[in-house]
Amino acid sequence: MIYLETLINGVLLGGLYGILGLGLALVFGVMRVINVAHGEFIVAAAILAASLLNILPGINPLLMLIPVALIAFAVGYLFQLLLLNRVVRRGDMLAPMLVTFGVSIIIKNLMLAVFGSNPMAIDAGPLAKASFTLGGLHIGILPVITLAISIALFAFLRTLVSATTFGKTLRATADNPEIVRLMGVNPMRIYAVVMGIAFVMAAVAGVLLAMRTSFSASSGTDRILIAFEVVVLGGLGSFWGALVAGILLGVVQLMSFQFDANSGLLYAHLMFFFFLIMRPSGLLGAKS
Repeated sequence: MIYLETLINGVLLGGLYGILGLGLALVFGVMRVINVAHGEFIVAAAILAASLLNILPGINPLLMLIPVALIAFAVGYLFQLLLLNRVVRRGDMLAPMLVTFGVSIIIKNLMLAVFGSNPMAIDAGPLAKASFTLGGLHIGILPVITLAISIALFAFLRTLVSATTFGKTLRATADNPEIVRLMGVNPMRIYAVVMGIAFVMAAVAGVLLAMRTSFSASSGTDRILIAFEVVVLGGLGSFWGALVAGILLGVVQLMSFQFDANSGLLYAHLMFFFFLIMRPSGLLGAKS
């Protein structure tokens, strides 16, 4: 029974891990840009939510997802429009990666200078301990809500990309930005919207993760490591693959606690390394 409960909790945690990599996968799929600062923006969103809750105590922390997501979209849009668009060139992945690497260092040091290195967390209140019993299993309500939000975000993004006019423009821009420019579409504006959406995904992941575990201003490295593993393990270009990969990482992590309580993410990383060797294209990626 304990293993079944651990398996279910691993699936619920994995849904959250999937969101960590969702924005990263979107940006890479459209612009072929690796945003090294992704982890720092996740942490920054968590700090913003915690700060807002200190100013407005007593508010359900889940409601903080709305203002934090709106702010994240604006920041991501401006980040791409004013900075990253200057170095985005078709076929050149190095320049944007170096820029985002520099931005990540700046943001991390700014957060350390302002907030220090002490652990922080978002108090989820009664929701943190609320649970229900299903077939003798105790399941937390917050993890279930988190998984539901995760699936909703994946479904929304998939629908946006595959079944809307904007999605068609997005796919065309990803294939050939010069051609869509001839059709009257500004690729740089599309890139800015994409980065804004990616920041929203990062912000949601940051807030939800901060409601489950502590974090600090230097936690960005841990966050982006999971995000990279989710994107690569799921298969580049596969949104649902990212969700499956996140669930797999969450299950392996919690299952490993049953025989090695101090392992952390060690066995999840080892599993990722194993799959990387056996299937470099990822779980749902096309075979090369």
